Amino acid sequence: MLAKATNTIKCETLELLRDYQCSHSKELRNQLVQLNIGLVRKEVHHWVNQCTENYDDLLQVGCIGLIRAIERFDLSKGHAFSSFAIPYIRGEIQHYLRDKSLPLRVPRHWLTLQRQGMKLAQELQVKLKRQPTDTEIAEGLNISETEWSQVKLAGYNRSLLSLDAPVQDENEGTTCLGELVPDNRYRSFQLAQEDQIRLQQGLSKLEEGTRKVLEFVFLYDLTQKETAERLGISAVTVSRRVKKGLNLLQRIMTGSEDE
Repeated sequence: MLAKATNTIKCETLELLRDYQCSHSKELRNQLVQLNIGLVRKEVHHWVNQCTENYDDLLQVGCIGLIRAIERFDLSKGHAFSSFAIPYIRGEIQHYLRDKSLPLRVPRHWLTLQRQGMKLAQELQVKLKRQPTDTEIAEGLNISETEWSQVKLAGYNRSLLSLDAPVQDENEGTTCLGELVPDNRYRSFQLAQEDQIRLQQGLSKLEEGTRKVLEFVFLYDLTQKETAERLGISAVTVSRRVKKGLNLLQRIMTGSEDE
């Protein structure tokens, strides 16, 4: 009975998505949100016991992620909508919790510019068939290159990677990012302030494409396949950049980068 209901929701969702991509009607979007609210509730139940935020606030935040997924879903790629939407829902909740917990407050318009810049960078990469420069991104956002540099720097300084983030490798099995830092005693919420700074400094030294892959996989909790789709590269390239980035990060943080 449950499987039948799930299939019904999937069919109705796909039908509404087809109509929405043609009309972009708010009414259709709201129907899609109501039809898939269960995806948000499931994710909220996971997070509500791990923080001090209340259920209703997290539900609203999760719905924003669901709306973003609805707006960006591409039927032609053949993905299941639920699999596509969950990273957006989860990411929106994680961003919200991170904004509430971090002592460093970034102006809201900078946060908006950061999101717009990431989206624009992906579009320019596809169009130009190369990584766009900071000048090109700044021009696309109608801001100065100096302001864009400040926006990026603020993003680096406020975004923390969990040391418990899993690292999957077909050859070496599964490990975690925490095993790559010098002191294994520190984990996600016990990470010393100096290690946080060193980690951010290490990330800022990485080549932009490699850094973005690490951010998508570990910061935004996307799979390597989802990361590849969003950056317009192959999953093999993502896997290589993950390995390369982690190796470089390890060398930087252990002081052996010049050896």
